[in-house]
Amino acid sequence: MDRGNFGNRFTAIMAMAGSAIGLGNIWRFPYMVGQNGGAAFIIVYLFFALFICIPIFLSESVIGKRSQLSTFGAMEKYAPKGQWKWLGLLTVFTPLIIISYYSVVGGWSIEYLLKSLSFSFTDPQLSRDGHSAIFLDFVSSTWKPILLHTAFMGINAIIVMAGVKKGIEKFTKISTPILFLLVVLIMCYSLTLPGAKAGVIYMLKPDFSKLTGSAMLSAMGQAFFSLSLGVGCILTYASYLKKEESLLHISVLTSVFDLSFALIAGFAIMPAVFAAGIEPGAGPGLIFETLPFIFSTMGLSAPWLSNIVAILFFVTILFAALTSSVSMLETGVAYLVDEKKMSRPAAVGLLFAGCWTLGVFCSLSFSSLADFKILGNSLFDFCDKLTSNFLMSFGSLLFALFAGWKMKRSDVYDELTNGGTLRGSVKMFGVLYFLIRYIAPLAIILIFATNLIL
Repeated sequence: MDRGNFGNRFTAIMAMAGSAIGLGNIWRFPYMVGQNGGAAFIIVYLFFALFICIPIFLSESVIGKRSQLSTFGAMEKYAPKGQWKWLGLLTVFTPLIIISYYSVVGGWSIEYLLKSLSFSFTDPQLSRDGHSAIFLDFVSSTWKPILLHTAFMGINAIIVMAGVKKGIEKFTKISTPILFLLVVLIMCYSLTLPGAKAGVIYMLKPDFSKLTGSAMLSAMGQAFFSLSLGVGCILTYASYLKKEESLLHISVLTSVFDLSFALIAGFAIMPAVFAAGIEPGAGPGLIFETLPFIFSTMGLSAPWLSNIVAILFFVTILFAALTSSVSMLETGVAYLVDEKKMSRPAAVGLLFAGCWTLGVFCSLSFSSLADFKILGNSLFDFCDKLTSNFLMSFGSLLFALFAGWKMKRSDVYDELTNGGTLRGSVKMFGVLYFLIRYIAPLAIILIFATNLIL
């Protein structure tokens, strides 16, 4: 069966960068930078991205590119005896759990894009509490969030059903550059606002007194999760790479794109937050409660301009959500196509039904199922914490151990150096292999243990 391939290195990088860039880059990274030492946090983040995240990225990529299969199939191919393949199956389910609740937030982004298109953020009389009340009323309703969750899942299904080249590649090679362009435009406007300087200082002023052990672990965790590691998305996309592609070049460029977007998003959001005289917050509240209020305050002097900025922002939010969720759905589809020999449309339909159903219950956890708790958490929060704090860590550890200890060293060497033809990769192989084998697993165990303790 022809699985398809990415046409060239550019489209591969756009697909992988799109997978990595998500809603966390827009709200979580700027907040963490400001709260944990500004530029000092960024330096630590860069260190962990270079010495831990790129090796994990390479581990996934080596397994995928070498096998040309999904996570389960790859581990079955190189470790036919033992439990590796069944452990690999967990990394198929992880992104499916993520997309189920992620799609709910994707539906919220559609709602707020529609609000911006109807010029709902131009009323200067509406307070911040008023915008919060609008958001809470929306998410606590029953049918509208479910309808928009369905629409978001439907967009993902259409893209993935079209295949690797006609669907995923065509979508990401257009959407990822547009995503960058939109966030740059918003940043340029945000930096011109009166009082924006305080937001820039918030982002970049190094404060080493805040660089505690907890802050360093936060930097490692942010770098770790920012690249969509441990959920099989990178492995699946790597299985669509052509054999002549350089994994080292692709991993470094993808990391650069991911970090660049996070920094630009920070300079797009935080100056506007400070210009409005608001203390920055974390989570969906920053996107769906605070920023709509900021857009309405912008409307005091230039309503038409605030409308344009609001539309651009929520288009950016929607694209960021889609580029990540498409890769999650594709991970499950690749498994069903490779291992169960299902047709792509049938695989997409089956996963759509399963993820949509779980997503409905996650959406209802803000309304009729608000009193239903799992270990003290709503279903939405439980799925988020289960995947972010445990399953992603476990998946990354699995991939690093598999590439570093289970696969033959010669196979890893062959993939990282393209059979010894890439001189730069040949020179760096010893260091990269050491990082994959020892440093990355130890770092993952540290993150995992910290999540258990905290």
